Amino acid sequence: MLEKNIEKHLNDNVKKLGGRCYKFTSPGNAGVPDRLVLLPGGVIYFVELKTKYKKPRPLQKSQIRKLEMLGQDVRVLCGLDDVKEFVDEITRLPEVLCRKDS
Repeated sequence: MLEKNIEKHLNDNVKKLGGRCYKFTSPGNAGVPDRLVLLPGGVIYFVELKTKYKKPRPLQKSQIRKLEMLGQDVRVLCGLDDVKEFVDEITRLPEVLCRKDS
């Protein structure tokens, strides 16, 4: 499956939960995760999307470690199955559950 189709699935499902999924670029900071997922209640994830069999490059791994050292939640999602698992996880967050009940 193409990365753009995986990206669309993530985007569509985050929107259904009342969140935003932004394409993230940071000039001068190559290798940062390519998506910023913002959910109700101030929940934020940095997400690196890959097709099923691709893995992050060394520069991406370095940037991910730097963000994690700052206490950020960074996810590497490889393929549609990983995205579906992530969506299932965030659907169960208390902040999102409260929003869906409103």
